[in-house]
Amino acid sequence: MPRPPFLLVALAVMATACGASVEAGPGSAPTTSAPPTTVAVTSTTTTPPLTTTTVATTTTSSTVPPKGRLVIHGVGDVNVDPDYIPALAAEGYDHAWSGLDGLFLTDDLTVVNLECPAALGGAPLDKAFTFRCDPEALDEMAAAGVDVAGQANNHVLDYGADAMLESLGHLADHGIGAPGAGASAAEAYAPHLVDVHGWTIAVLGFGGPRGPGPWIATDDRPGMADGRDPAAMVAAVEAAAAVADLVVVTIHWGVELDTQPRPHQVARARAMVAAGADVIFGHHSHRLQPMSVLDGAAVFWGLGNFVWPRLSVPGATTAVAEVVIAPDGTLEQACLIPATIVSHGHPELDGPYTGCYGIESAIIDVDA
Repeated sequence: MPRPPFLLVALAVMATACGASVEAGPGSAPTTSAPPTTVAVTSTTTTPPLTTTTVATTTTSSTVPPKGRLVIHGVGDVNVDPDYIPALAAEGYDHAWSGLDGLFLTDDLTVVNLECPAALGGAPLDKAFTFRCDPEALDEMAAAGVDVAGQANNHVLDYGADAMLESLGHLADHGIGAPGAGASAAEAYAPHLVDVHGWTIAVLGFGGPRGPGPWIATDDRPGMADGRDPAAMVAAVEAAAAVADLVVVTIHWGVELDTQPRPHQVARARAMVAAGADVIFGHHSHRLQPMSVLDGAAVFWGLGNFVWPRLSVPGATTAVAEVVIAPDGTLEQACLIPATIVSHGHPELDGPYTGCYGIESAIIDVDA
């Protein structure tokens, strides 16, 4: 899509680091500290009703279906492993989504990072933390409005390649796109295409941090798309841009507990934007990071935890990224909507959703 001028960026949330220990472990002690207070609403933009298929129009051979307004949401790490979050087994899998007031049912595309293969088979790898989701959890995920679950992360192969491939099948059965992993490199780097409101949207997944053994897909080996290979990423974005109007990237990158992007992330983001990426949803640091606008593309450096245990106030401070594209291709809004993991596996919006709003802070200038 041609780069439109940036009209309005509502806000970005700055997160702070806490402690020196990584919060992925089930042995970490939860906190009961009060969540952040509700912040003021600074915009009253509302979203259109959910549309899951291309809008039908009456056309002639010389006309093109008109494009509608797009609302896209993205969140960070989602884990619906009931062994890691027992509250999901006790409360039901809808517990993960019931605090969002149906937000993902009112948009046009919702993208999450799924941190566990949805499979029953496989054996755990010899690594510190291994996650595996019950495929039944996908029923509530789909019902909540999740359209795409990125696969390229450091847990997609926790139970081996067969479990990963089983998971891809379950996701497809639930109508959830699963970019970033596959039976071969061609599948792993291929975009998931979504047709909505006259747009074709390509969603790509890339992952960097990983565990022991071979994780990167090759011509004859299952695995994930490599988020540490800028040339491969650029090639995948260029190929996606050639078949789609809009390119969205979900990428697992950076360093755990970081609250700002590192120079290598900025460089990779610039390369992807130059290749045709319009939106980048980053995750992995377990901390909410700011957002930027690079040459008209909305870049969310780190979306933190989302469906995750509540292990600390910084780790529980999260957000929903929102991007709004006008019918003429103009980027109307890009912001972070504040949310909090109020209890294990249960994020809630910090206030009623009425459009982009958030904590007042400057969008970081990566050129500074």
